[in-house]
Amino acid sequence: MFKVNKLTDYATVVLIDMASSGLIRPTQAISDNTGIPLPTVAKLMKHLVKSGLVVSHRGVRGGYSLSRPADQTTVADVIEAVEGPIALTACVDTSDEQCSYESLCPASGKWNRVNRAVTGALRDVTLAEMMTDLHGAGQVPPTERSRSTSDAQTLQSEQVS
Repeated sequence: MFKVNKLTDYATVVLIDMASSGLIRPTQAISDNTGIPLPTVAKLMKHLVKSGLVVSHRGVRGGYSLSRPADQTTVADVIEAVEGPIALTACVDTSDEQCSYESLCPASGKWNRVNRAVTGALRDVTLAEMMTDLHGAGQVPPTERSRSTSDAQTLQSEQVS
């Protein structure tokens, strides 16, 4: 099964929440609003700041904000921020790994075409579109959701599924 890891999924939720509010917010507020545990949000922020998707603001009213508009951040950007280069197999050009069978493999180099297609598709979807998709599906964006404990627990259980 091809899927993004749970941390990347959480990063997408956090970024959509941040884009929905448009404010500088501390990790605690983001955690409260999304239902993602505070230590996980803090860990994500390190990845997202390092990649340049999020900006850290110091001071009493400090916190985090998006570094650019949601329509300029793609799903591929989020995956790369958390997981590194998109590489479906070890033998693609963008992989950090080396395949020990590459010199003997009849598929050597063939996965590059597939990897480029998948990466291209992920670059075609922005956070803004993900937010629009939420509204279109009748789902409530995180900032409009009640901050009750039961809602946070419901979101957390949906995330795990």
